[in-house]
Amino acid sequence: MRDLYSNLTIRRAISPVSEAGTTALVSQIIDRQGFDSLVFAIATGSIADADATFTVLVEDGDASNLSDNAAVADAELNGTEALAAFQFDDDNETRKIGYIGNKRYVRLTITPAANASAAVICAVAILGNASLQPNGV
Repeated sequence: MRDLYSNLTIRRAISPVSEAGTTALVSQIIDRQGFDSLVFAIATGSIADADATFTVLVEDGDASNLSDNAAVADAELNGTEALAAFQFDDDNETRKIGYIGNKRYVRLTITPAANASAAVICAVAILGNASLQPNGV
């Protein structure tokens, strides 16, 4: 079947924001219960600063508040945090990074450096491979 709509759940990770500094943008904690796959999709708008860089970190844990958070090992990611990162000349682009680890809770952090002007950023978490599928799928 070509029904992608019924096979995905999308959750807010980082609401659209215009960041004009170096404050880390920390996503909502994503609960993977009932889903075997997770991809974070990152979208940029205008990035005004001429030398800003933005690093990406994925963390996971078993505690619902991620008090046990740890950086995800590269072997538990589809893609790399370096490939998901972006910089001043990556206006209006998208990036993605997938999580294939076994922890229930996951979050994404985007950290700006040398960013003194507005940078428009948002991210969503896309969950798939649900343990329970709707009828007909």
